[in-house]
Amino acid sequence: MAETIIKINLNESPYNNDKVHNRWHPDIPMVAKVKPGDDFKIECYDWTGGQIKNNDSAEDVRDVDLGQVHFLSGPIEVEGAEPGDLLQVEILDIGTFEESQWGFNGFFSKKNGGGFLTEHFPDAQKSIWDFNGMFTKSRHIPGVEFAGCLHPGLIGCLPDRALLDTWNEREKGLVDTDPARVPELACLPEARVAHMGQMQGAARDAAAAEGARTVPPREHGGNCDIKDLTRGSTVYFPVYQDGAGLSVGDLHFSQGDGEITFCGAIEMAGWIHMRVNLIKDGMVQYGVKNPIFKPSPMVPKYDDYLIFEGISVDESGGQHYLDVHVAYRQACLNAINYMTKFGYTKAQAYAILGCAPVQGHISGVVDIPNACATLWLPTDIFDFDMQPNAKGPIISVDGAANDIPKAPDVD
Repeated sequence: MAETIIKINLNESPYNNDKVHNRWHPDIPMVAKVKPGDDFKIECYDWTGGQIKNNDSAEDVRDVDLGQVHFLSGPIEVEGAEPGDLLQVEILDIGTFEESQWGFNGFFSKKNGGGFLTEHFPDAQKSIWDFNGMFTKSRHIPGVEFAGCLHPGLIGCLPDRALLDTWNEREKGLVDTDPARVPELACLPEARVAHMGQMQGAARDAAAAEGARTVPPREHGGNCDIKDLTRGSTVYFPVYQDGAGLSVGDLHFSQGDGEITFCGAIEMAGWIHMRVNLIKDGMVQYGVKNPIFKPSPMVPKYDDYLIFEGISVDESGGQHYLDVHVAYRQACLNAINYMTKFGYTKAQAYAILGCAPVQGHISGVVDIPNACATLWLPTDIFDFDMQPNAKGPIISVDGAANDIPKAPDVD
């Protein structure tokens, strides 16, 4: 039986656990050591460290301290790993805690994090999803149930000093182009609530002041939010320092492509079982700059989809040149509008797109001036017929009777 090398206590703050951190920095001490070929288990907090509760109020989402995220378990030293190697990580299994059979999804307030569709959903909202074996459904969204595809939203290795400096320089340069923007263009280092693992004293304070936030994906992996990275998957990570420094967290029960609700997928606490190996000098041998992912054959199987198209023309009719971000926004908005015709509120439809095994595809990036993106909505997750027909849509759910809880901003 695999050893659990990092344990957590859901009843205690992650700040009391020195095998957890919430920043990327090359000086964060390794908290466990494994050898190539070893398999082991790691326990993980939800990405907010327990700030979001299982209740019917969205005030915790509105008031969440985003400076704290994400809490990661690690870093783990892999014996013999050196800069330039590839760290092979096999995900053998992922699970929930028996005492925590639920997850959450939400939309952040525009004033505190925002999101992909923040202009349409400016207030904080939250849905709770209950787990029943491999399936999940929400008391806040009627008429829908689907199989989970558990995966880590965030996994990667520690950067070296040069890479950390590159991240901080380029992200500050981006923020400086519009420093007053809400939400901000990037999350810069913030020492206030940094958890630097086992670092202490002046060294801890110095590292906290420059430690990279865990919000975006970067060259080392990080917050990639790849929904099919479930048990049976393999990842090949670039190694930037001795020992690699593998960390993992932000576990999801299920997610739609793009994690468009930002807070986020169906977020959960849980555990992950992994095995590691090394490919010496693999970065040069295979020309690797960013991680390579090999998906699992174990994914929810849905056969019937409605596919919604979006092009790079925004909501006001503005033309954009081959802009995939705009195109995918339009595909999502088109799907949301369609679902409201069956009784869902727009917020419920938005949450479904963030939580269910929705597929997002880039369909065209060469036919000037419009990029084309598509959103694939599996219709067999609903307990009613959502196909278009000559008779028109039938109201099948009373979404407004129990809409997703909302917490307006307090001035």
